[in-house]
Amino acid sequence: MTESNPAPAVDVDGLVFDEAFAELERVVGRLETGGESLEATISLYERAVALQRRCERLLGEAQLRVQQLMARPDGSLETIDVRADDGEPE
Repeated sequence: MTESNPAPAVDVDGLVFDEAFAELERVVGRLETGGESLEATISLYERAVALQRRCERLLGEAQLRVQQLMARPDGSLETIDVRADDGEPE
C-alpha cells in the first residue's frame, strides 16, 4: 500500500454497481493524476480492471433481468423507447 492509500481495498465482488463505479472513477482519476510509484500504479491498474469487470458483470445481469421482464409469452421482446423526448420527430 502507498501512503496515499492507507485504507485496505474492499473486495470488489462485494460491491454494488454504484459503489464499484464510483471507486472505478476514483482509481482512474488517481491513475490520470500520476505521481505514484510503479508498484502502486500497477496495483491501481489491477484494481481498475477488477472494478471495470465487476461493473460489466452487474450491468450484464441487470440487462438480462430487464430482458426477462420484457419477454412476451411468444418469446419475442417487448421494446420500450426510453430515449429523452427532444421534441424533434424521428
